[in-house]
Amino acid sequence: MVASAAPRLAMVAGEASGDLLAGLLLQGLRARWPGLTAAGIGGPRMQAQGFDPWWPHDKLAVRGYVEVLEHYREILGIRRRLAERLLLEPPDCFVGVDAPDFNLALEAQLKRAHVKTVHFICPSFWAWRGERAARLARSADHVLCVFPFEPELLKPHGVAATYVGHPLADAIPLIPPREAARKALGIADSEHLVALLPGSRKSEITSIAPVFFDTAARLYRERPTLRFVLPAAPGLRALLEPLRLRHAPDVPIHLLEGRSHEALAACDVTLIASGTATLEAALFKRPMVIAYRMNAISWQMMKRMRYQPWVGLPNILCREWVVPERLQGEATATTMAADVLAWLDAPARAEALAARFTELHLLLRRDTARTATDAIAKVLETP
Repeated sequence: MVASAAPRLAMVAGEASGDLLAGLLLQGLRARWPGLTAAGIGGPRMQAQGFDPWWPHDKLAVRGYVEVLEHYREILGIRRRLAERLLLEPPDCFVGVDAPDFNLALEAQLKRAHVKTVHFICPSFWAWRGERAARLARSADHVLCVFPFEPELLKPHGVAATYVGHPLADAIPLIPPREAARKALGIADSEHLVALLPGSRKSEITSIAPVFFDTAARLYRERPTLRFVLPAAPGLRALLEPLRLRHAPDVPIHLLEGRSHEALAACDVTLIASGTATLEAALFKRPMVIAYRMNAISWQMMKRMRYQPWVGLPNILCREWVVPERLQGEATATTMAADVLAWLDAPARAEALAARFTELHLLLRRDTARTATDAIAKVLETP
């Protein structure tokens, strides 16, 4: 494969956040290779870059051990059929975007068949499930890391890796467009806005959205001048609306179709599910309360494998408790409403947090699309 030729890639992104990251990566790849083709599993942001989805990305959007078991046969069948197709017509390179439980096994199978493999977004083996570092060595020819400390941690495991920065740090402006976002959402400068982001998976909506709505109801009772927005991921509005009517029927919560970046730019504080969205909130310099709930068995299994005290990316990257985390039994309406009000009542604390998040933003800004494309080009050139 020569660098000037247009490569044929296969890609898998397993949920909304992976689709977002893969879409940004495809933008950079197309800038270098306008004739590039890419197909596999992906979502609308990848399709906007010319990606051919053989399966939709939401087929893999499942989190938690018990939840995965419920869909295990279907997911296994998709991976088997995808592997058969790729082995029959091998791409120039396979790029697995996050979704390590699905992608690492597929990458290992393709690597054994001499298909070049790249894994984009290093699995958080430094936070939990350390055995994934060894799996990466067996699966990926190269790993694209979004956090600066990851390549050095991978080196003892024999994993070739490049720090490419985080694509969201390039996509999100250093100074958030707060005024424009508020105008677009119809929020006055004098109003306090709370953004509710209960996740992008159906399982997350079922577990997390009810207590988020309960929290909004409690906040509204205490401060009836508060405004609320909830940016719904594509296809999830129909699931959210009945929950809103059941848990917060009298609260004026504006359900948006997507538009999460507008909501984060405009809000004063966000109540947000743990995941990539918390990094987005940090890049928008927003105070937040991170929460998560899942099946009790899944929670007990994951809790035992944690290596550090934090779950939320802002706390992990800052290496301290810069924002509160309310997990499982601690994620109650009473506690989270108090956390939200604490941010609203402490503007100086929120300003200090914004300064810390600006430092983080600059650290993660590395023109990720170009840097990652350069790394993929080197993989393609390797005999």
